[in-house]
Amino acid sequence: MPGNIGLPEVLVVLVIALIIFGPKRLPELGKALGKGIRELRSSISGKDDDDDDKPEIESGAKAGEPVQGEAVQGEVVTEHRP
Repeated sequence: MPGNIGLPEVLVVLVIALIIFGPKRLPELGKALGKGIRELRSSISGKDDDDDDKPEIESGAKAGEPVQGEAVQGEVVTEHRP
């Protein structure tokens, strides 16, 4: 009978958790558990939410190339106007 978890088993676990932790801490534990599961799933799938560090590439520019009109660090910029 391994793997068969029904409603009675879930209720028993919830009652035991309620007795051990009390009604005030139970919602906090549920939030923490949910957050941990979400972080675990995102780390397993390889999806990162911290894409804010990466600079956005302007349309028309290839990755690694400077955008027209922007100076690159260490580059001497001189304008030649005819």
